[in-house]
Amino acid sequence: MKTKAINRLKAVLAERQITNKRLSERMNLSATTVSRWCTNKAQPSLETLVEIARILKVDIKDLLISTRRGYK
Repeated sequence: MKTKAINRLKAVLAERQITNKRLSERMNLSATTVSRWCTNKAQPSLETLVEIARILKVDIKDLLISTRRGYK
């Protein structure tokens, strides 16, 4: 069964030129946890997404795949 992508964390990290390891260090989490988020094997909580957005200096919406079809 293929996991549906829910977040864009991997793409945003690449855009910001920040590694999973660096984000994990900034958040005091294991690199494995961040890696699981990046591969959509696990999802961060809403509170964690807010913290990630703050660290990466992006809007939280930039971290999520839109659920609205046909809208930008």
